[in-house]
Amino acid sequence: MPQNTVLFAAIKKLLKPLVRIMLKNGILYGALLDIIKPIYVEVAAEDIDASGKKQTKSRISTVTGIPRKEVHRLLEQGDVDDVWAFERYNRAARVVSGWVRDPRFSDRQQQPAILPYDDKSPSFVELVAAFSGDIPARTILDELVEAQVVEELDNGNLQLVKRAYIPSSVESEKLGILGRDVAGLINAIGHNIYQKDDAPYFQRKVFYDNLPEEFIPELKAFIEEKAQKLMEQMDHKMSANDRDTNPAIKGTGRKAAGIGVYYFEETNIDDIDQE
Repeated sequence: MPQNTVLFAAIKKLLKPLVRIMLKNGILYGALLDIIKPIYVEVAAEDIDASGKKQTKSRISTVTGIPRKEVHRLLEQGDVDDVWAFERYNRAARVVSGWVRDPRFSDRQQQPAILPYDDKSPSFVELVAAFSGDIPARTILDELVEAQVVEELDNGNLQLVKRAYIPSSVESEKLGILGRDVAGLINAIGHNIYQKDDAPYFQRKVFYDNLPEEFIPELKAFIEEKAQKLMEQMDHKMSANDRDTNPAIKGTGRKAAGIGVYYFEETNIDDIDQE
């Protein structure tokens, strides 16, 4: 089968869930074209720079198939990022991570301690100051309570009830996660396809397509337990070497790295009654 045929089939599978999300958010077909065109220009410009060739509008036009005048307009237009959504998510996630792993905020059983808001030490305010910078502690608390990650007890103390933060109702934050997490997976797959130095990124999947429905709740609980433990181990390893968390860490350059774990579930169109 020709390589482009395989690639087009893969793109269709990739786009189908994305188009479903776009339609739910009222983004029509024409808007998708407006989103894709500047990305074509941006990627082509980056690849031309990386090849050592001179970046010109004509060269970008030739590579992308986009008219030269349109390339000029798109280069002048600039880009819109998701810094706001990322900052909110990142700061709240850091607070939860610190609560889970930092012994200053743990009880005698090495579990996340029940914390007062600000009455005595250690407190939630101290936790936020340690892991979220200068953002108000009340802002972080409201977000974590809304996400049902933290529970306010009758005496006013705060209890961590989930060991991971996933935004509950702020859709802009969830959509920001969509962009970052899916991009990370695609970048890893792209690296593994085209890397020439025999240094592939770790990429694994476990998948079975004939599981009984009754087994799914057990499977989801099992995956959540095992994956959460793995994520906490990875967080402990990386945070110990993160210079935002530990400014004393030495080294050169600035790399971003991570690992993602996700659960997916599908219903086979050609399901057959197995009874």
